[in-house]
Amino acid sequence: MISAYTGTQIREAEKRFLDDGAGAVLMQRAAYGLANAVVRELRAGGRRLYGASATVLAGKGNNGGDGLFAAAMLARRGMRTTAVLTAGGAHPEGLAAFEKAGGRVLRLTPDNVPVAAAAAAGSDVVIDAVLGTGAQGGLRGPAAELVEALGRSRPGLVVACDIPSGVDADTGEAHTPVLRAELTVTFGAAKAGLLADPGADFTGRVLVIPIGIDAALPEPALRRFEAEDLSALLPQPERRSHKYTRGVLGVVAGSAQYPGAAVLACRGALASGVGMVRYLGPPDVADLVRRSCPEVVCGSGSAADTHVQAWLLGPGLDEAAHEQLERVRDAAASGLPVVADAGALPALPRALTPRFVLTPHAGELAALLARYGEEPGRSDVEQVTLAAARRASELTGATVLLKGATTLVAAPSGAVFSQAEASPWLATAGSGDVLAGVLGSLLAQLAENTGAFTSRGIPDADRWAGIAAIAASVHGRAGSLASAGAPVTASGIAEAVPEALRRM
Repeated sequence: MISAYTGTQIREAEKRFLDDGAGAVLMQRAAYGLANAVVRELRAGGRRLYGASATVLAGKGNNGGDGLFAAAMLARRGMRTTAVLTAGGAHPEGLAAFEKAGGRVLRLTPDNVPVAAAAAAGSDVVIDAVLGTGAQGGLRGPAAELVEALGRSRPGLVVACDIPSGVDADTGEAHTPVLRAELTVTFGAAKAGLLADPGADFTGRVLVIPIGIDAALPEPALRRFEAEDLSALLPQPERRSHKYTRGVLGVVAGSAQYPGAAVLACRGALASGVGMVRYLGPPDVADLVRRSCPEVVCGSGSAADTHVQAWLLGPGLDEAAHEQLERVRDAAASGLPVVADAGALPALPRALTPRFVLTPHAGELAALLARYGEEPGRSDVEQVTLAAARRASELTGATVLLKGATTLVAAPSGAVFSQAEASPWLATAGSGDVLAGVLGSLLAQLAENTGAFTSRGIPDADRWAGIAAIAASVHGRAGSLASAGAPVTASGIAEAVPEALRRM
């Protein structure tokens, strides 16, 4: 599991080491890790190290010092190195080490931005070490002009030092211009802002370099499941399991306008291992579900009379589906775990519990927040996804899964999970319906399995968010498997879910 922390948490963890005079040691460990990461990237790209060129964009603080020490190490290994000092001054010891190693220094001014941009763009690698985790806001003046110019020319390899300059380490908010990195080498632990959009747009792959502060770290601000976690947490049938012990999911989905949403939700649920799916809906939609998924038990009764272990509500519902919305209200009052997608959100009570997992995209989350008196637009939500997901969970009392390139799951406790295994090709109609089905299936199977989560350091109150994060990961992995770099349909995603689970 990847544990991520805010910049504030990292600085607090480092403080006792700095107070003990170990700041130089921490910086050397960070620089050594950064330099070695650059060497590996260059070699992996087929580049010879000796004679290759590196440009470090160095700010005046400790982040610039990390970059300068790393560039000095690269110079001693035979690379041609240039340091562009973006603020005129620089970390004194780092600059001295860089110059001693034979590095070339260029002090950035308004007049020489084109010269600095040309030098950096022509390098084999650019190291972005301008702003660190303590920076407020983004780049300004000549530094911003330099990064804008590099954004147009796109150097061959960009490596960010700790965090891309302009990305907020706490929230993931991106203060443009930001230089997009292929690799972010971050120190001590991952930063929350690297694993949330829009910051994740600029980070590339994330490599954590341990520097010896682990014991001082608090509870993480954000977690990300990896394959090993999924393997341990995903449900496995036992020898004497039967369809009822493997979970029964009730589905209220589909309408005259969107009948296919019910089919896709049921297919997602069936593919992810639930013992039985019971569908409630209009006869014509039920007929379509029955023909597409003969395993589903279809009916047109009430939710109150349907025996299930969890509910999936909302895919494909619209305001005209009055009977379906009444079923949504009954199911929401059942006390069972609930996945509430799209069309179900307006029919839910205002006060919810963590057993309710809401699955909006950014536009739907903006509308949800508006119900509670806040008025962000979709673009506002997209700029502060981490804060928006947390705020929605705080206001509703529910677990909130915010769909996007990076899927965030926020619990009312403040815990957040982040998953990003999906291919961009998953941005297709019906993909969210399949995700809702996978999530409903896992809720029905894992609702009472508290021990598995607590054994991995996840409090029982946050297991609903943990289940939602597992579903997001399974869905993303299935989509990437089905796509293999090419267009994919929602049906294709559902078909790939069993193979994605098998690989885990």
